[in-house]
Amino acid sequence: MADKDLHQRRWPFPRIAGSMATLLHDAVMNPAEVVKQRMQMYNSQHRSALSCILTVWRTEGLGAFYRSYTTQLTMNIPFQSIHFITYEFLQEQVNPHRGYNPQSHIISGGLAGALAAAATTPLDVCKTLLNTQENMALSLANISGRLSGMANAFRTVYQLNGLSGYFKGIQARVIYQMPSTAISWSVYEFFKYFLTKRQLENRTLY
Repeated sequence: MADKDLHQRRWPFPRIAGSMATLLHDAVMNPAEVVKQRMQMYNSQHRSALSCILTVWRTEGLGAFYRSYTTQLTMNIPFQSIHFITYEFLQEQVNPHRGYNPQSHIISGGLAGALAAAATTPLDVCKTLLNTQENMALSLANISGRLSGMANAFRTVYQLNGLSGYFKGIQARVIYQMPSTAISWSVYEFFKYFLTKRQLENRTLY
């Protein structure tokens, strides 16, 4: 009974820890994403990451590195939810005994990442617009100055391209995420299997 009570008291902490980890991860990585996307723009004026950082800092200030922060957080919640739920569902279908099966882990991981990526593409499109502040897009939308806020980004994308605008780049995003999540899950499952097997062998020896 004591163990059950202790478990009930402790159960919120993994969720809180996960939420805090996401907040901190995105706080660190959001500026890096801004720099990456600005350097990837066609005819980008930036020739190095350092010059990009200095130029953005000088011309737009610190806030430029965090315009898409709330959008990034909003995107990560459904992405991870869809990703994990889909992976678990597919494992139940193709690997019901939940044994170590590299092929099933790769397939399930890749498909889970693909579905999560496709479903969250609209948020990624808005995040990219906030990060890049693409001049032509802002000009066509009659926006002077800088675009800020997730709601404004959604309105701007719809104003420029309608509903289809939210899914621009969906194929590239899916192609990017599929191998990434497939590798992540296969490596995770391998080490879980390896460490569990080693622990059992140690118990047998002693």
